[in-house]
Amino acid sequence: MPKQVDHESRRRQIADAVCHLADEHGLEGVTLRDVAARAEVSMGAVQRCFRTKEEMLVFALGHIGARISARLTESPAQSARSALGHATTEISLLRPEHRAEARVWLAFVAQAAVSPPLAEILRGNYADLHGLFTRLITEATGSPDAEREARTLLALTDGLTTHVLIGHLSPDTALDTLDSHLTRLWGDEAA
Repeated sequence: MPKQVDHESRRRQIADAVCHLADEHGLEGVTLRDVAARAEVSMGAVQRCFRTKEEMLVFALGHIGARISARLTESPAQSARSALGHATTEISLLRPEHRAEARVWLAFVAQAAVSPPLAEILRGNYADLHGLFTRLITEATGSPDAEREARTLLALTDGLTTHVLIGHLSPDTALDTLDSHLTRLWGDEAA
């Protein structure tokens, strides 16, 4: 009897291989042959799961986005302020254990500039994050400018990721910058 293959599990295994290769070599270093070798499957198995390299990359981007989103919901019920602090810390990918994920995320962001399917996924991710930030800022501060504040905070978290990865800022300095911004945001509530 032929061995049954869990198709979704195989796709996630391949997506993990894509992420490992992208971390090591950037997306330009992701080939079907290398993905198959890293995932320890045949090239045929990769091709049965994904018709094209772009389809594989789109799935891998969704996979990494889902991992980050899962961490946002792992935190126990908390105030809007602490939930926003947790969310920004997770999204900025500043912790050492998230450094590889940050490199992969930025590789996908760069590729999205020339790949409409990847750009579409990222726009959706950023729209969801903007909505989450807007809701939490509104709950915490009642600010009439919550949407603008959410855009600013989302851009700040993204920018800090880049600055840490290229060595312009240390992770501690970036976290201090993020904390200072949130403190000012909460201070604006009293004004």
